[in-house]
Amino acid sequence: MPARVEVAVARRHGATPGALMTLLAACSGAESAPEIGPIGASAVQAVAPGQALTFGGVAYPEQRLVLPVNDLPNPYDRVWPWAELPTGPIDPADYEARPSFIGMVEGSDGTLYALSRCMGNSCEGRQEPPMMALDAEGRLLRSWGEGMMTFPHGLGMDGEGNLWVADQGAHVVFAFSNQGELLRTIGTRGTPGDPPAALTEPTAVAVAPDGSIFITEGHNNSPDARVARVSKFAPDGTYLKSWGKTGPGIGEFSTPHSIALDSRGRVFVADRNNNRIQIFDQEGNFLDLWYQFGRPSGIAISPDDRIYVADSESWDFHNPGWKKGIRIGSAVDGTVEHFIEDLESTTISHSGAEAVGFDSHGNVYGGVVRRRMLEKHVPRVAPSA
Repeated sequence: MPARVEVAVARRHGATPGALMTLLAACSGAESAPEIGPIGASAVQAVAPGQALTFGGVAYPEQRLVLPVNDLPNPYDRVWPWAELPTGPIDPADYEARPSFIGMVEGSDGTLYALSRCMGNSCEGRQEPPMMALDAEGRLLRSWGEGMMTFPHGLGMDGEGNLWVADQGAHVVFAFSNQGELLRTIGTRGTPGDPPAALTEPTAVAVAPDGSIFITEGHNNSPDARVARVSKFAPDGTYLKSWGKTGPGIGEFSTPHSIALDSRGRVFVADRNNNRIQIFDQEGNFLDLWYQFGRPSGIAISPDDRIYVADSESWDFHNPGWKKGIRIGSAVDGTVEHFIEDLESTTISHSGAEAVGFDSHGNVYGGVVRRRMLEKHVPRVAPSA
């Protein structure tokens, strides 16, 4: 079996970085793999063309060596149209009357909260409410946020059920109660900059059980982008620290597009333009690097550590050979188990779900920007014997 294929299979089934490099060494005829050593900030090595990334003695294969994960089962049935808009039921035939969805989370009482970009994939100058509360059947319960947002980009929820919205266009993060009351704003509206006073293009928010706030910043694919980082704030909004800069190395980012926490409190960052997920502790110390979920636009992790990753930009030159869709697996060991293939998985245009969410009934939700859809994926019931 070619080395590229063996590495892909091992990684798909949760092999550790050290095991992967041992496999690479065996396949290539090398005498040994790099020794696994302690992880520390000083252990980062420069990236040279044709070399693997290394950190703390652990080497990671080049992303191009990882075989695309496209051939997994899809145990879901797609439901669309689904959900009621503030303007009424969705009309599948009226594209201009549909918003682009960019977030979905479930509250403890089963209420679903959806974040949209109003009509036309932007809320600037529009009066449609971008935030919606829905019941389990998709009926609209309430909505809010008219005229407040510019270009919503990410939705998170804290342990008290408050909703956190990253507004990339306005350079701020809003915190709302689940009834729509504005509780807090982080950043300076309309002014990009650095914490504590400002944010730059915030893309997503995750809140830890202790109330610590993690915000990804920087939506610029350029290798010269000024900002590509994670910023951490205390529960009272006090700025604590940031980590990351623009680049392809370990701990560097190119368009950090989404963020989520697992049950252990590890911080998962969708490092989209680098075609990978990076994992850190809550102080910004690097822990691991995963390629097997594709080019990640959105990440959601359930309390039992199921990870859902939306890939909306693969197949073209950004990540050739990988189909667009939602990959589902384990946040514990990185195993990928299912793949919900997008309707346009092999188009050149960015067409798949950017946002991904789930509910307590096992349903998966995809927020599709270009096609302006909120897709519901319902677990398929196995036929009785």
